[in-house]
Amino acid sequence: MAETASAFQPNGRYQKFEVFNQLIGDANLLRAGDFGESISAAHWRRKADVLTRYTDPDHHTISLYVNGGTGIQRKIGADPMSGGGPGRCCLMPAYLTSDWLVHGEVELFHVYIPHAAWERAVVEAFDIEPNAVEVPEKTFFLDPLIEQTVRQAMLPLDWDVPADRMAMSNAGQLLMGHMLRSYSTRRDLGFKVRGGLSPVIKRRVFDFVDANLDQPLTIEELAEVADLSAYHFARMFRKTVGEAPHQFVLRRRIERAMHMLRDGSAPVAEIALETGFSSQAHLTTRFSRFTGLTPAKYRSISQ
Repeated sequence: MAETASAFQPNGRYQKFEVFNQLIGDANLLRAGDFGESISAAHWRRKADVLTRYTDPDHHTISLYVNGGTGIQRKIGADPMSGGGPGRCCLMPAYLTSDWLVHGEVELFHVYIPHAAWERAVVEAFDIEPNAVEVPEKTFFLDPLIEQTVRQAMLPLDWDVPADRMAMSNAGQLLMGHMLRSYSTRRDLGFKVRGGLSPVIKRRVFDFVDANLDQPLTIEELAEVADLSAYHFARMFRKTVGEAPHQFVLRRRIERAMHMLRDGSAPVAEIALETGFSSQAHLTTRFSRFTGLTPAKYRSISQ
């Protein structure tokens, strides 16, 4: 049975995915969520001795073995493929049925990318028809970028809070771009190059962020304001501003909290909610990392 997770959306898009639905029967779901229109993720712990079949999934899956997994084999013909273990990755393309012999314990992290989102990314990256670019299956391989992104930029985050959900969306976009650049069948093609954001669009995005700091902003929402795709927006924003969109939004949240602490008397818990943090404790952690001071200490020396 799956256990209730700290981050769990009852009507999440991820619940429609084949890989997710095959695991939910005998694995513990630690947490799961959708992050914008292109990225979903799930964190699993599993102990089983079963044959698992993923039948014709309509999504791509990036899988990282966080812990365990040495007893898992990819069943292909008469000789199953071994090689699972901590740090190993698997790419499971859409519309490829695969069988897995599962023995023992494993902790898994999955990123799910709907095929429609992948096709949009192909057009945006290469300016060619999506059906000209495929993702081959890869099993039990090492990829430092995937492992570091998951372990350092996704697993530590609180998926329930606006400040971290945007960082999840950004990390997922990074991994999708990595798939295109490193593993697609047309990685020989150069990515389309664009410049930065115009001053008018930059101001429009800045104003939208400032007006919605209490909301769970996503890369897709900011891209829509800029009238760009999420893929191109993230690259153009970084080129113009010098930091990733989620880093910019976090900085704006902290700066808004600093202003409220200096110029008002609202409780810190209220300031946390108005700046997109889930609690006073969450604001305190991020504020201290950013300024070197707790909110209370900052208020005491700035008023």
